[in-house]
Amino acid sequence: MATVAGDANALGRDSVQARSHQALAWSRGRLADARPTVFALGAGIVLWELAGRLLQFNFLPPFSRVLGTTFSMIQKGQILPPLAASLAALAAGYGLAVSLGIGLGLLMGRYRKIEYIFDPYINLFLATPKIALVPILFALFGVHRSVQVAVVFLSAFFIIVVNTMSAVRTVDATYVEMARSFGARESQLFWKVLLPGSLPLTMAGVRLGMGRAVKGMINGEMFIALFGLGALLRKYGSRFDAERVFAILLVVVAVALVCTSLVRVVERRLTYWTEPGP
Repeated sequence: MATVAGDANALGRDSVQARSHQALAWSRGRLADARPTVFALGAGIVLWELAGRLLQFNFLPPFSRVLGTTFSMIQKGQILPPLAASLAALAAGYGLAVSLGIGLGLLMGRYRKIEYIFDPYINLFLATPKIALVPILFALFGVHRSVQVAVVFLSAFFIIVVNTMSAVRTVDATYVEMARSFGARESQLFWKVLLPGSLPLTMAGVRLGMGRAVKGMINGEMFIALFGLGALLRKYGSRFDAERVFAILLVVVAVALVCTSLVRVVERRLTYWTEPGP
């Protein structure tokens, strides 16, 4: 018995060590993948700094001054409250766009009749500048935060629908036939076959939707000129205050990078089975 227990403990230790080695290898691989991105960002910052100092244009301050202005505005409380308001609208609008966009895309990809009904409207709104819809949204909601949420939703929703619909069409028909031969119901086809099989392309649409949602957030706020980071951009832009404008843009870019990175993490978690092995 003691020998068996000792063997079990040894196997447990070996398993833990193997998992730790795998985690370490995975971390090193991710760091190696991130090096080109870090290098590209660093090179862009250096070029920005040099251009600002050498050219000395009033509308192009050096990166160091913009960064200093950003920290100063944060310390004075000029960034965080508008940022919180912007992120709340982004989360609400983007969350609705993802849930409804994936749902409609699955239905349109699966059923031709539903595609024929919604496809003209999807293509119409996909090609329409979302800022042109703001007056209509004003008429519906008034000067309210709902307008900003609606602009974020409209900016992300249609690209998610189109990608999800295309993703469903790429699922191998033999998988559907096999599931049906084993007696799978329509709901089981959606959850067990169509949704998992379409995840890689669907998540690509979700990632594209995040970028459009951030742009929609800023565009909506700039048009309303009452809330969030977009209102600050319009305020300081009208004063030709380049340092503060670039400082706010720096925050917007940081928000976009963080949000896109979070979507990528979720994407890797959901589609890890599609990645090539070591």
